[in-house]
Amino acid sequence: MRRRTLIVGLGGAAAAGFAAPALRAQPREVRLAEQFGIGYLPLSIMKVRKLLEAEARARGVEVTTAWVRFASGTAMNEALISDNLDFASGGVGPLLTIWARTRGNLDVKGVAALNSMPLYLNTINPNVKTIADFTEKDRIALPAVKVSIQAVILQMAAEKAFGPGNHTRLDHLTVSMSHPDGMAAMLSGRSEITAHFSSAPFQYQQLADPRVRRVLNSYDVLGGPHTFNSVWAMGRYRSGNPEIMAAFIAALDRAMGMIKDDPEGMAELWIADQGSRLSKDDAVKIIRDPEIAWTTTPQKIMAFAAFMHRNGSIRARPERWQDVYVEDIAHLLGS
Repeated sequence: MRRRTLIVGLGGAAAAGFAAPALRAQPREVRLAEQFGIGYLPLSIMKVRKLLEAEARARGVEVTTAWVRFASGTAMNEALISDNLDFASGGVGPLLTIWARTRGNLDVKGVAALNSMPLYLNTINPNVKTIADFTEKDRIALPAVKVSIQAVILQMAAEKAFGPGNHTRLDHLTVSMSHPDGMAAMLSGRSEITAHFSSAPFQYQQLADPRVRRVLNSYDVLGGPHTFNSVWAMGRYRSGNPEIMAAFIAALDRAMGMIKDDPEGMAELWIADQGSRLSKDDAVKIIRDPEIAWTTTPQKIMAFAAFMHRNGSIRARPERWQDVYVEDIAHLLGS
């Protein structure tokens, strides 16, 4: 993946430099990452419509962009720390993990939320009605064991179901898999994977199968809507590229507006960009789902942080959600 990022980046930079006038400064390359799922719709819009390039140009900076896709926030964090990536994206779990680990040195912080969205834990095992029904014969696919947002929410649910100190009770049943692979494994009926903790659209596609039932809704665990995906970057990148940071947030705001104004058009854009087999009607239904908010405002970050700190997943605990995100969005009414 790092090699792919480098190749894409060099190709884009070389092409931009060759086409530029002799006296014009070479455009800066911005390396961005996304993951699988419609939760990354705002980033798909930014990519296809070249919103970051336009917003940067309006601020006097020429940029080219190189986009890559990862299967989990953990792999993305590795690319960010090794300087193969400028903007990472993923769930709250990986964001809080890298924020806590890099305080006072690399100083990674969230740039903005991408949405608030429920996550479903689904199963094809007819004997599983609640998480207390999982046995040693079950395996639960999720993006990254212990650190993905799905893994953290499963631990939160386990603590509620089995009591304090039992948050890891189901961890040994979890398996790291990308959402497409996890869904395929569960629905095949021939794999050890009997459950999948994923996100939209995968969780809704699964429920169209009569064998599948929902075991858990993350909104129930958190007591209401919460941020699913965010974007984050290192402190030195933020301080060294203030115009690009401002352009990114402005571009993201524009993408949110496009989702609100033209859900049908953005559904078509996402399907084409991702090569998804989801129908346009189903994509529009998800985009318009009243449970989902397309917003840059972080929600329930402190609830995640308190749990992860209490159980030792992160050593540092933020005093407020603004400690985790850049000052550019500190005015938002987050939590």
